[in-house]
Amino acid sequence: MQSVYESAGGHDGLMRLAGAWHHRVLADEVVSHAFSHGYRDDHTERLAVYWGEALGGPASGIAESDVVRMHSGNGPHDDMDQRAIACFDQALTDAGLTEEPLRTTLHDYFAWATTTTMNRYHHSADDVPAGLPIPRWSWDGLTPPS
Repeated sequence: MQSVYESAGGHDGLMRLAGAWHHRVLADEVVSHAFSHGYRDDHTERLAVYWGEALGGPASGIAESDVVRMHSGNGPHDDMDQRAIACFDQALTDAGLTEEPLRTTLHDYFAWATTTTMNRYHHSADDVPAGLPIPRWSWDGLTPPS
């Protein structure tokens, strides 16, 4: 059976998805606030590579603790999270990733990551421990660390 990564089109498919999502969140009046401080020129590429590792692709070399820390210390922002998930769902269509069960699996991954992993340390980025592994997601959901 193909991994979620392979079924999404590998790196190219996730680049399309990351590009579509980034375009949508920058246009969203609420979610765009998260990018108001600026972002790396290679944000879309790094996002695609990060998602790729999480979904069964090659190692990204990106440190999970750094990613979580970047999303931490901003207090609860449930409305922003829900809007980011809605942007992701629209980006799936934009990127042509509409076949089931792939669409639902990708939605479930993004919704889970947005509302748990990236939201766990909303009080302070200093609370994020070093050495967190990138959570892995399969067709069956969250995969226990090996």
